[in-house]
Order: sequence, then structure tokens, then C-alpha cells
Amino acid sequence: MTFASWLSILAICCLGAMSPGPSLAVVLRQTVNNGRLHGLIASWFHAAGVALWAVATIAGLALVVAQSETLFVIITWAGAGYLAWLGFKALRAGPVDALEVVASEPVSLWAAGREGALISFLNPKLAIFFIALFSQFISSQADLGDQSTLVLTATLVDGLWYTLVAVVLSHGPVLGVLQRKGQLINRVTGVVLMVLALRVLTL
Repeated sequence: MTFASWLSILAICCLGAMSPGPSLAVVLRQTVNNGRLHGLIASWFHAAGVALWAVATIAGLALVVAQSETLFVIITWAGAGYLAWLGFKALRAGPVDALEVVASEPVSLWAAGREGALISFLNPKLAIFFIALFSQFISSQADLGDQSTLVLTATLVDGLWYTLVAVVLSHGPVLGVLQRKGQLINRVTGVVLMVLALRVLTL
């Protein structure tokens, strides 16, 4: 994998993690209601769920490459189309609703971790997204190092971003800025996804 390809993966993972959504709401709720340690546990259990989807996706794509080059090409083009569609939707997205943290009863660290893991592991959209994204970078020449890089990048970006949320962004004015800039994040994400989708034309 080239450095430029890795930067593309890194950028998309960062933008995806930063987009306000259910995962961000879970980490915020755990942090605000139960403390930063709960938020950190939720963050890294969420990242573990992401890692499981990433590993499963890589393994599946590697199997497809080994069994049928034609099927893999079809998946690659379908993935590019899906990324383009996601990019189009992101460009047209309206303002992001403010994230409200509703008070709840204190929970254990295990419960915080379980909630963080389930919000990612039970999200089938992650599997579809990873198939679309990773299919643009996996090839018959991809070795274990390339596959590990994809998994680690997605996992560490997710875990580190939500760690930042739990430690810094859950209090003070920065969270408000993130919420107000949600539409801008969506538009930047849309442009990056559509550029990545066009990349398949040059392969």
C-alpha cells in the first residue's frame, strides 16, 4: 500500500469518526453522566467493535480475491458506486441536530463498555461501508502488512477520536463548535468520498 493510499484511508476514517451520530451520543452520555473513565471505556469498546468489522471485511475480501478476480472487480466497482452515493448524500445533508445528553442512572464500567461495543458491533452499515472502502485498496498483491494497516488505522482512529471526546470535548464550548460544524464535516466527507469513488476509474 502506498503512503498516498494510506492517507486516503486515514482521512476517511477521521471524517467518519468526527461526524456527529449515535456513537458520539453514547460516548458523551457515558462521560457526562458517569465520568471520563466510563467515556474512555465506551470509546475503546466501540473501537473493538469497529476492529471486528474491519477484520471480518478484510478476511472476506481476501477470500474473494483468492477465489475470483472477476467477482472482486465487481465488488470494487459496486463499492465505488456506494461511496459515491454516500458522498452525494453527505453533500446534500442539512444541518446536524444538536446532541443532547439526557441524564440517566449511573451504570457500571462493564455496562458502559457493553453499550460502546454494541453501538458499533450491531451496526450493519459499518460492514457495508468497510466493504466499499477497503475494496478500493485491497488487491491480489496485498499482504498481511497491508491488511493489518487497514484494520489498525480504522481501529486507532476510532478509539483515539472518542478518547478525545471523552477527555476534552465533552465539556466546554468545543462540543458546541463540533455540533455547529457538523454540516461542514458532512460536506468535506462528501467530497472525499466522491473523489475516492472516482479513483476506481484510474485503476
